[in-house]
Amino acid sequence: MVDLKGQYEDIKATVNSSVLEVLESTAYINGPKVHEFQKNLEDYLGVKHVIPCANGTDALQIAMMGLGLKPGDEVITADFTFAATVEVIALLGLTPVLVDVNPDTFNIDVDAIKKAITPNTKAIVPVHLFGQCAPMDAIMEIANAHNLYVIEDNAQAIGATYTFKDGTKKKTGTIGHVASTSFFPSKNLGCYGDGGAIFTNDDALALVIRGVVNHGMYRRYYHDVVGVNSRLDSIQAAVLNAKLPKLDDYNNRRKAAANAYDKAFEGHNNIVTPFRDGVQDNHVFHQYTLKVKNTDRDALVKHLNDKGIPCGVYYPVPLHSQTAYADERYNEADFTVTNQLIQEVISLPMHTELDADQIAYISNTIIQFVNG
Repeated sequence: MVDLKGQYEDIKATVNSSVLEVLESTAYINGPKVHEFQKNLEDYLGVKHVIPCANGTDALQIAMMGLGLKPGDEVITADFTFAATVEVIALLGLTPVLVDVNPDTFNIDVDAIKKAITPNTKAIVPVHLFGQCAPMDAIMEIANAHNLYVIEDNAQAIGATYTFKDGTKKKTGTIGHVASTSFFPSKNLGCYGDGGAIFTNDDALALVIRGVVNHGMYRRYYHDVVGVNSRLDSIQAAVLNAKLPKLDDYNNRRKAAANAYDKAFEGHNNIVTPFRDGVQDNHVFHQYTLKVKNTDRDALVKHLNDKGIPCGVYYPVPLHSQTAYADERYNEADFTVTNQLIQEVISLPMHTELDADQIAYISNTIIQFVNG
């Protein structure tokens, strides 16, 4: 699904020298490489504050802790996404409110958000799923009208650019009140272990979060807020520093691969290629996810695996049906889109090293199976 080896070979000299520099400095925690990466990412995103942390799940949790959300507060998010988004809501004693998604973009449905708002609602967590921007114009309008926080889950879309109705542009993760991201190795910007970060333009919120990530300390052994131990180590920051200047190129390569897939599947009615909502730069293709119609999707997965082609089903079980998050409040009639998607979606290999021969082999194998 991801060719990390091929990507490493392209940046091997830079990565090796950066990591060696950390090893020789012995500044493994909060060293110069972490601060350098933080500043570089702030400049890239055009955001005032990047606070690195240990992983993307921590980033989401810390963002919510920084906002001061309390047990019983309701947080609205998408039913069709990875469990980390709802996991941290539950861990903090907040009340997750899952809603359906748009059938084309797979992102959170704006009308469903509106219907889910109650006096206890405090925040919305839009997920920029598979690399495509959620409808942030509408989400921010809803949030402003109801005095709600917006926490962007940007784990799959770093580098994507959202174009507003008035033509202005912002990077995903810089639009809401606060955002989180993951640097898991398979991400568009991935390190060689775990890593994450929180973004915000709010000075006061950034100050709180900087304390939370480091045991609630601003001075050693003085704990001013309730915190956690969640820090990005210097070796991972060195890797990310080597990769960040290439992020736009990486994303452009993913877009080119997606366009090649699109062309290969053109005219095949039972294969629905990813929808692009808006301009070209709003989707950075963390995943290239098809919908297959009138086809046994699980049999297709087996067929691809038998042919040596990796693929993934993201996600086979919706969050409202997961044992950990099942709730009698949920009505199946409210999740018609998600319940359909889990039967149809299949994600194909998508990475910076894909070549034309690989794409042709993958797409031809799928077409032959779907056409019977």
